[in-house]
Amino acid sequence: MGSVYSYTTKAGERRYRIIYRRPDNSQTSERGFVRKRDAELRLAEVEVGKAKGDYVNPTDGHTTVQSLGADWLRSQKTVLKPSSYLSFETAWRVHVAPKWGARKVGGIRHGEVQAWVSELAGAKSATVVLRAHGILAAVLDTALRDQRVSKNVARGIALPKKRPKAKAYLTHAQVEQLAAASSKPTIVRFLAYTGLRWGEMAGLHVEHVDTVKRRVNVVQNAVTVGSFVEVGTPKTHEARTVPYPDFLDTELAVQAAGKARTAILFGDGSTYMPLPRTGSGWFSRAVDRCIAADTKLAEEAAARGETPPAIFPRVTPHDLRHTAASLAISAGAHVKAVQRMLGHASAAMTLDTYADLFDDDLDDVAAALSRARSSAIVANALPAEARKE
Repeated sequence: MGSVYSYTTKAGERRYRIIYRRPDNSQTSERGFVRKRDAELRLAEVEVGKAKGDYVNPTDGHTTVQSLGADWLRSQKTVLKPSSYLSFETAWRVHVAPKWGARKVGGIRHGEVQAWVSELAGAKSATVVLRAHGILAAVLDTALRDQRVSKNVARGIALPKKRPKAKAYLTHAQVEQLAAASSKPTIVRFLAYTGLRWGEMAGLHVEHVDTVKRRVNVVQNAVTVGSFVEVGTPKTHEARTVPYPDFLDTELAVQAAGKARTAILFGDGSTYMPLPRTGSGWFSRAVDRCIAADTKLAEEAAARGETPPAIFPRVTPHDLRHTAASLAISAGAHVKAVQRMLGHASAAMTLDTYADLFDDDLDDVAAALSRARSSAIVANALPAEARKE
C-alpha cells in the first residue's frame, strides 16, 4: 500500500501527496492534492487499478492527441482504400487536429467532447460529425489500450443521426433518355444494367469481359482520389462475376475493337477514366439536358391544361447502380441474385439498402395468398366426384 503525506507550499498552503509503487515495483509520487480525502481517493484508485491490471501512469497521460493521432492515421493507410483514407485524413486535418491535437489525452473530459460534437453538429452534416468524432474516439481507444488513460471519454457521446438519402431510380425509358443525351451512351447503359460502381467499370480490361457467357469479371477498380486515379481491389476486396444483357453485345464489342486483351475496356485503352466532375462533367451535362427537355414538356402540358409529366431526377453516376438494382428487382430477380450482382456482403444488406423496392412484394404476397385461399376453398366445396375429375 502507498502512503499519504502533507507538505507546505512556498506560499504557506498545506497540500497532500501520495507515494506508491507502480506495477513494476518502481516508486513514484503524485502531489498537489488540496484535501487529504482527495489524496486518499486517488491512492485507492491506484491500488484498485494495480489489482485489476489497468493501472494508468499519470505521466503517460501527458501524451498528446497529435502524437497518437499521427500514428493512428499512418496505421489506417495500410488497411483503408485510398478514397476512404482521404476522407479520414481530411477529417483529422480539418476538424480533429486543430481542436484536440495539442491536448494531453489524460486531460480531456467527456463534457468537452460532447460540447465539441454538439457545436460541430450545428454547422456540419451528420456524416462529417460522425467521422470526426469516430477519429477522436479511435485515437483515445489507442490511448486506453496503451493504458495511458483509464477510460475513453469520447465514448457514450450523444451523436447526430444520419438521415438516409433518398435514392433515385430511373425507368428503362429514362435510362435511354439519359444515354441519348450523353456523349458516352454505352457507359450509361452499362452502369444502369450491371450495377457496377464507377471505379469497377473504369477498372475493367478487355480480358475481363466474357462475350460468350455475357459475364463481366470484376477483379479491380480504378477510383478517383482527389486528382488521381488509384487502382486496387474492389470495394469489398472480393472479385465477383456480373451478368450483362444481350443488347449490350454490340456496344461492348465496339469498346473492345482494336484493343489488346490487357487494354482498358472503356476510354482510350491506356488511361483509366476518372469520375466525371459534378456540375460540369459530361454526366451532369447530360442530366441537365434531360431535365431541360422534361421541364419544357411539363410547361407545354400545363399550358394545355394537362397533367405535366414527371421531371427527370437529378442523378449521379452512382444512382445508376441503384437503378440497376431497381430494374433487376422489378424484373423478378431473386434478392440473392441482386446481392451477387451488386457485390453486397449479404442478402440482408441488399434488403436493408433497397427495402423500399421490396414494398411491392408485400402486395404480391397478399394477392398470392388470396388466390391460393380461393382456389383451396373452391376445390373443397366441390363434390367428391368433381374433385376426382
